[in-house]
Amino acid sequence: MIPVRHPQLWPCADTHTLIASGSGLYHRSTDVNSLFRGVCRRLKPGRAAADKQNDNRGPGEPANQNVTAKPTILIVDDTPTNVEVVQSVLDAEGFRTLAVGDGPAARAISRAQQPDLILLDVVMPEESGFETCAKLKSDPATADIPIIFLSALDDVKSKVTGLKIGGVDYLSKPVHSEEVLARVRVHLRIREAQRALVLEHRARLEQWRTAQSAILVKPGDCPAAAFAVYYRPLEGAGGDFYDVVPVDSEAFGYFVADVSGHGVSAAFLTSAIKALLRQYTGPMFSPEDTMRGIDSVMRQILGEEQYLTASYAHLNRRTGRLSVVSAGHPPLILVSRGKAQTLQMDSDPLGLFSSVVLQRKGLNLARGDRFFLYSDGLIESSPGGGRAAGLERLVEACVRHRAVPLAEAPAVIATELRPDSGIVEDDLLLLAVEAFR
Repeated sequence: MIPVRHPQLWPCADTHTLIASGSGLYHRSTDVNSLFRGVCRRLKPGRAAADKQNDNRGPGEPANQNVTAKPTILIVDDTPTNVEVVQSVLDAEGFRTLAVGDGPAARAISRAQQPDLILLDVVMPEESGFETCAKLKSDPATADIPIIFLSALDDVKSKVTGLKIGGVDYLSKPVHSEEVLARVRVHLRIREAQRALVLEHRARLEQWRTAQSAILVKPGDCPAAAFAVYYRPLEGAGGDFYDVVPVDSEAFGYFVADVSGHGVSAAFLTSAIKALLRQYTGPMFSPEDTMRGIDSVMRQILGEEQYLTASYAHLNRRTGRLSVVSAGHPPLILVSRGKAQTLQMDSDPLGLFSSVVLQRKGLNLARGDRFFLYSDGLIESSPGGGRAAGLERLVEACVRHRAVPLAEAPAVIATELRPDSGIVEDDLLLLAVEAFR
């Protein structure tokens, strides 16, 4: 290990033949990787065993909380002497270090080891440090790792390029040990603060998700209503909402709504909508009365430019009559005798206008009929076309899977339309109802 007697770490890190140091001149070896292996073998004894305890971390996960975690720094430089000097400085301060000599190796070890910070040279063989940084930032597994450039390129254009491409800092060579340590510590503290914020946000979303899930009725809670549902919020808590309300023993109300926006702000309103729906549903209220009652209160509590679309279907199983009221929502789909029809209606969303325009349509249902209510995320998120094409695919899927058991049908249809459901841009909701048991 080269002793560090001066704050200057190296005077000419980007030269191509000789490297000057406090103890002489070093010729760059043609086998850079063998020199790196030699550097690693000279690390402090006993460190490997301690580091092994922290190597089983997942991406972004903190190390074992029972011991003081050593932050891991990846040094990427094609000059082994430079790497050894930086390692000596960081090791002396208790950091864990990894070292590689080129961009592809840096990307591979970053994915596998998830270092806390990367010190990245710019001028390297195969690919430059700028190219390596761009590829690291485009990979979700490594995008959040902070990168500090260390380079002899000290012109303003190079610095701006490094910062624009994703670096958090740029140090020009020759650099000083105190400066490197100060910058490393600052950016590690920033990253820890960001991690804490992410964990706090996740915890809050999980609380909202749990609370929202608790107010969503499940098929087993009301088996007489003969429904099944697929619901996948974009975030931990979603703005899509559904409810099934018994009007009496043979009549049920099925309600689907989509609050503008996503996440906690939209999900917060779902409990209010549920309470209003229950308040304005019953023998004293027509389907239009139910929607107007919700609208009157939503106008008072929704924020500026916030609204909700909704569809309410009232099914009377004594008579087989289905009454549907829409408020700017995608049309109900009815599958009957192997064919499908959509109930298109022109109407206003709720919560926007002082006098809302609603439209109502009625249908007589037969045994074996099914109808579907859903949110626009299912048709707008469908790949290969716009909203009209997405609706057409949904209708076809509802017909194609009409023989699938009701309990399975929504999930089968939704996952067929969205096989890549891990990549969605909106909440996904599909409610299926059997006209007669």
